[in-house]
Amino acid sequence: MGEGIERNTILLRDDRDGVATLTLNRPRQFNALSQAMLDALQCAVDAIAADASVRVVVLAGAGKAFCAGHDLKEMRANPSHEFQQALFRQCSRFMIALSRLPQPVIARVHGIATAAGCQLVAACDLAVAADDARFAVSGINLGLFCATPSVALSRNVSRKQAFEMLVTGDTIDAQTALQRGLVNRVVPAADLDAEVTRLAGVIAVKSPAAIAAGKRLFYRQLEMGVEAAYQHASQTMACNMLEVDACAGIDGFISRKSAA
Repeated sequence: MGEGIERNTILLRDDRDGVATLTLNRPRQFNALSQAMLDALQCAVDAIAADASVRVVVLAGAGKAFCAGHDLKEMRANPSHEFQQALFRQCSRFMIALSRLPQPVIARVHGIATAAGCQLVAACDLAVAADDARFAVSGINLGLFCATPSVALSRNVSRKQAFEMLVTGDTIDAQTALQRGLVNRVVPAADLDAEVTRLAGVIAVKSPAAIAAGKRLFYRQLEMGVEAAYQHASQTMACNMLEVDACAGIDGFISRKSAA
């Protein structure tokens, strides 16, 4: 797409220096994940997956919040089992697509990240939060257990901490989210964009082939036993060693050491 901003009514895409920023753009609804929003996000990540110019993806929210979860008004307006099942399957496909995307995905979190919004943070590879951000899987407060958010949440924080959040619906602050492993770092709100840009920039200059292979391996081995994980990791490293970027990088390192 090149540099600049592509505008879709509910999703913005901004490409700069190898970083594609996708901004949820339903600020009045606190960027709730409607069917249309999920469609737009799926189309965007599918396009980015095939875009070699993109090295890093940032997910952000417009307005006062990152994401408040699913669009409850839309859900109540369509009370059939078929609609509900299709919606959650659609959301699950998108969350899985984030882990399968070759490029690392950074959540830029401000305001609230609740229910499926908290799930979205957990589904991203990395997360940077403003110090005033708040997180919750609060469906239980409405009589709804956050089942699909529990999948990503329980793969980020410990089982007991995840289950406590799910059955109490309590909100945690950014520092608690950091301590529990839901986010990577917390910064003052005024520094959020600068920190996200800095982290994205560090990753963007690394070998895209190594990053893509490493991300693929990282998620696959998590679901394996230790022996199978090491076998798969060994295969990945052997292939990575023969990549052009790795050969050039290692040769350069050896030359510098020899000259020192």
